[in-house]
Amino acid sequence: MPALNVEFSDRELEDLRQIAKERGTSMKALVREAAAADIARHRALQEGAEAFRRFFASHADEFAAAFPEDEPSAAGEGRVA
Repeated sequence: MPALNVEFSDRELEDLRQIAKERGTSMKALVREAAAADIARHRALQEGAEAFRRFFASHADEFAAAFPEDEPSAAGEGRVA
């Protein structure tokens, strides 16, 4: 399995040791779990954003009608250069 060396400050390393000890796990497992959780969170946010974009695009006319003040004005219309 590929590996990654990660550097920590002395304080961070001590905190990791303490947390791992409190949880009854290894530092390696603790760091791996944190990274895996962040990867899962990132993927979920990407999927959620994509679902929102699809929903918004499929209901663009309804949003435009409900919030006309948020629609961009026609090119140059009402704008002062």
